[in-house]
Amino acid sequence: MKILAISVGDLNGVGIEIALKSHEAVKKLCSPLYCINRELLVQAAKLLNTSIPDDFTLQEVTGSFTIEAGVVAADSGRYSYDSFMAGIKLCEEKKADGVVTMPIHKEAWMLAGLEYKGHTDLLRQHFNAEAIMMLGCEKMYVALVTEHIPLREVTKVIKYKMLKPFLRDFSNAIPKEPVAVLGINPHAGDNGVLGNEDMRIKKAIKSMNKELGWEQFVGPIVPDVAFTPHFRKNFRYFVAMYHDQGLAPLKALYFDESVNISLNLPIVRTSVDHGTAFDIAYKGEAKTLSYINAIKSAISF
Repeated sequence: MKILAISVGDLNGVGIEIALKSHEAVKKLCSPLYCINRELLVQAAKLLNTSIPDDFTLQEVTGSFTIEAGVVAADSGRYSYDSFMAGIKLCEEKKADGVVTMPIHKEAWMLAGLEYKGHTDLLRQHFNAEAIMMLGCEKMYVALVTEHIPLREVTKVIKYKMLKPFLRDFSNAIPKEPVAVLGINPHAGDNGVLGNEDMRIKKAIKSMNKELGWEQFVGPIVPDVAFTPHFRKNFRYFVAMYHDQGLAPLKALYFDESVNISLNLPIVRTSVDHGTAFDIAYKGEAKTLSYINAIKSAISF
């Protein structure tokens, strides 16, 4: 049975509730190692009015603060970072087979003085590797060419020289299946009528398929039809040029069950595909399906 480090996320959010609520199911799938100290775990359990299972195995992460449900705070932001780094270290030392992360709050990381925009950004810098953020479930996966950058910057970033290596890395990380690559402009640019950015995408696709020796990448696909039922029946994997282009349709279709998977890294990392849900923190309302699926995805790597 694989050992998975569980990074507890922002303790002012729903992550620790999900971990406690799911423990009985998770321990049948793997040996979970929770990156949190006893003091904070006891504090969270009291707020949730729940008991701590006897076999809830901890990896000690130092730190002490008062948990405040639904509050953006530097202390909880810093602790979520420390918990994640503890999980990474366990993987690097071969004491865990992967790390599964609960949600962090990016503003809390900023308040804590952390330079990273999120988990994937941290992993990219820590391992000096071009980590790819892919989200989804068995029915549909979406990889993001750009992630947490302003929309006005997207067209400046997406160039042939960055897109082709991205497609190569993505091809190496997934099964040998066709991939739909979305255009960036309405109508995928209409052959340059609505901007020339899609011509760069087309060039990268053509060059990558030639290198691979088969037509794995298809596109650029008109974005407003890519996720229709007629089109989706032919593809499981999609490449979106920017965050909301790919994640808005994914979450509309599979919000509760989708997960976040980091590709092209020396360790296995999966995550829930939702945020800290501060509005329902410590109210006993958090759903667990995304977390259970993240565990299963980490095991299957």
